[in-house]
Amino acid sequence: MSSHSATPQPLTARRGASLTGRVRVPGDKSISHRSLIFGLLSAGETAISGLLEGEDVLRTADAARALGADVERLGEGRWRVRGVGIGGLASPAGVLDFGNAGTGSRLMMGVVGGHPITATFDGDASLRKRPMRRILDPLVKMGARVVSEAEGGRCPITLEGARETVPIVYETPVASAQIKSAVLLAGLNAPGRTTVVENEASRDHTERMLRHFGAEVSVEPHGSHGRRITLVGQPELTARPVVVPADPSSAAFPLVAALIVPGSDIVLEGVMMNPLRTGLVTTLMEMGADIAVLDRREEGGEDVADLRVRAGTLKGVDVPAERAPSMIDEYPILAVAAAFAEGETVMRGLHELRVKESDRLEAVLAGLRAAGVDAEIAGDDLIVRGGRVPGGGTAATHLDHRIAMSFLVLGLASEKPMQVDDGTMIATSFPTFVPLMHGLGADIG
Repeated sequence: MSSHSATPQPLTARRGASLTGRVRVPGDKSISHRSLIFGLLSAGETAISGLLEGEDVLRTADAARALGADVERLGEGRWRVRGVGIGGLASPAGVLDFGNAGTGSRLMMGVVGGHPITATFDGDASLRKRPMRRILDPLVKMGARVVSEAEGGRCPITLEGARETVPIVYETPVASAQIKSAVLLAGLNAPGRTTVVENEASRDHTERMLRHFGAEVSVEPHGSHGRRITLVGQPELTARPVVVPADPSSAAFPLVAALIVPGSDIVLEGVMMNPLRTGLVTTLMEMGADIAVLDRREEGGEDVADLRVRAGTLKGVDVPAERAPSMIDEYPILAVAAAFAEGETVMRGLHELRVKESDRLEAVLAGLRAAGVDAEIAGDDLIVRGGRVPGGGTAATHLDHRIAMSFLVLGLASEKPMQVDDGTMIATSFPTFVPLMHGLGADIG
């Protein structure tokens, strides 16, 4: 990652007092990117609160500015976007540099692809490795033209948007919220209806936010697990306030910590409860976790709630492969919960974890073993035999923020302290993790 410092900073977590208090984890990254993009495409002033101010999201803010929006930070997590409306975008003067932001770059390609403007997309060494072909293919069908690209459809990419955007029916080759979103965002500037067909439902944040800003979107079931999403093009998007819900992937860390540190009782405020993102909560409840869902409400088109979490006894369960899409980022922290559960937990079908920031599956196994936990990988399944957690080892993070936070949580309840070899990259998704955990009473440093 571009922002990663040369000197690693090891961190150690130790057993201490029970965790107590009320906290709100940072805003959801997916919603943060989209709130800036929809602010750009709307007429009027979009007020955003709870924006995740991580490096990736700030690059999307810069890109919205380069395409003509007036984007201003008013205070912590509080932003204002004065948009130009659909059809009102200007060609940017310079390259759109997305740093490490895969989501921001791919969604913005959809926006540019549907407008008669030209823009060059680039990023850091990691983003330059990521394939963009499957985003570009449908955009070309809609009338966009790829002027230049690096080998294999990678950044830097210069994209000339459609003079007159063609509405299409597009079947996504894989379940991907990014491909779907790029097509729908391009379809905003097309006459008629743009349809995306998914054989496997992916996250629906874009559809929800389109409705929140006034677009007409219909969603029908397709096959046994899929969806058919139809957008009516050229709507007038009207600026609406967005309260960014707390990120369920970030909430997972204090949540599991409160379950395993004896005597803990905490409240996590305003956590997104979108059914496509709550696989971890479902699984923990099956394990016997004491999680109460309070004050369900809607914010920014998303379901949110406060979660009261209390420590207790967990038992091992079998986690079906179908649940993986709704909790793909939460397996490392689930593995930590499983280490403290009675009996065996089997997490099935984790192939996707091998292609994340690191081979996350191998990294989780190595960390569990460093903590003295009995675990193994069989095919694409992770098996954890819980009970005693000796701790006392060092987990190698491989520059993966979720591995780092997971094993620090483990150290709060293991017999001996647990160390991670580097905590600097935690800032990419959860910059306030250590101070937030300190506020609940955790001993990390």
